[in-house]
Amino acid sequence: MAELASMPKYEAYKESGFEWIGEVPDSWELTKLGSCLFPVSIKNCPDLPLLSITRELGVIERDIENQDSNHNFIPDDLSGYKKLEKGQFGMNKMKAWQGSYGVSQYTGIVSPAYFVFNFTKSINPEFFNWAIRSKLYVSYFGSASDGVRVGQWDLSKDRMKAIPFILPSEKEQTAIANFLDIKTAQIDEAIAIKEKQIELLKERKQIIIQQAVTQGLNPNAPMKDSGVDWIGEIPEHWAYEPIKHSLKGIIDCEHKTAPFVDETDYFVVRTTNVKGGKLQMAGAKYTHEKGFTEWTRRGVPKVGDVLLTREAPAGEACLVPDNVKLCLGQRMVWLKIDRERLIPEFAISLIYSSIGRTYIDFLSSGSTVLHFNMADINNIPVVLPPLKEQQELVEFIRNESGKVDDGIEIQIQQIEKLKEYKTTLINSAVTGKIKVPELMADR
Repeated sequence: MAELASMPKYEAYKESGFEWIGEVPDSWELTKLGSCLFPVSIKNCPDLPLLSITRELGVIERDIENQDSNHNFIPDDLSGYKKLEKGQFGMNKMKAWQGSYGVSQYTGIVSPAYFVFNFTKSINPEFFNWAIRSKLYVSYFGSASDGVRVGQWDLSKDRMKAIPFILPSEKEQTAIANFLDIKTAQIDEAIAIKEKQIELLKERKQIIIQQAVTQGLNPNAPMKDSGVDWIGEIPEHWAYEPIKHSLKGIIDCEHKTAPFVDETDYFVVRTTNVKGGKLQMAGAKYTHEKGFTEWTRRGVPKVGDVLLTREAPAGEACLVPDNVKLCLGQRMVWLKIDRERLIPEFAISLIYSSIGRTYIDFLSSGSTVLHFNMADINNIPVVLPPLKEQQELVEFIRNESGKVDDGIEIQIQQIEKLKEYKTTLINSAVTGKIKVPELMADR
């Protein structure tokens, strides 16, 4: 991708009068949205398709069959809904602060609470959509909205009319819109390629774990039938059995919610904190000393033991980390591993291999929500090499998975840089910080 600093600039600039916009090309018009838009309200079109206005995509056709995507009530009588035509600007004024607005590519109807506008100036709708949905403008819409609390902020028409807008010539508008169509599509394609590479790396990591926990590291080791279809053959000197034989006990969570407080001394582990074999601190909740004492009356989880989710979702696991005082939230279970039989790190690999995943999938077959009971957990299948071999496998998996994780992290960082570049490119183009080639207007 071309560096923005190397792209051409306009010959002369002037102050916009707004710090968040900065300087703009001298030939561009400084105006306000109130001069660019005229509100319209046409109703009684109930036969037109329903549209939604979203933060991520702007105006989209609403999938009324998909209940998961329809959180808002749809009345039987749609005669009060507003008509939004292709090329008009629509806005969810209650969510304008997060960017829920855009120029429509469809003709349909939207909530009567939404704003619908026609353009009053010579404005290219595609350019306007790029500009108004840029991060620059979304942030300003947030500052222009107000209310009791975030999530219920409102944007009045008067405040919206006062929002500044800068207009290049019609030809420049078309050139900028075409330029951004092409360049952002290229960036999106590059991101998609990297996301695919991440998926391939994750598959590679799963293969590494799978081969290690079912075949070991010696390709010439004699094999035997495990007696389980989805496991197949395992090394002859390995054992296959339920995990209960390698546990000193299972401690269930308290079946009530811990008292959450602002202090950060006692971490309450919930199912949302356990994912992909790791303890995630994002969204962590904490309790006070009294709550910790009550929620650990059956015991304090020891470093290196296994925490397992019973539901929402079931079958995620992680090790108890060092230097963290934690107790179990709802739907969590603590597995007290017998370390003379099973190394906890090896148990985690087994749970996330096809050995554990197939068992979990079998339990969830025909059920909308999988819930582990104690019998289910006791019977999680494990294959047991000798302890020394388990340790060798743990180190092998850790080293090889670490290499894959490093590759995944590189791809993630590159994706973030591409997204940042895309944001900066859009902001720079719609405010004239870079000059788009005029020939783009003819594409």
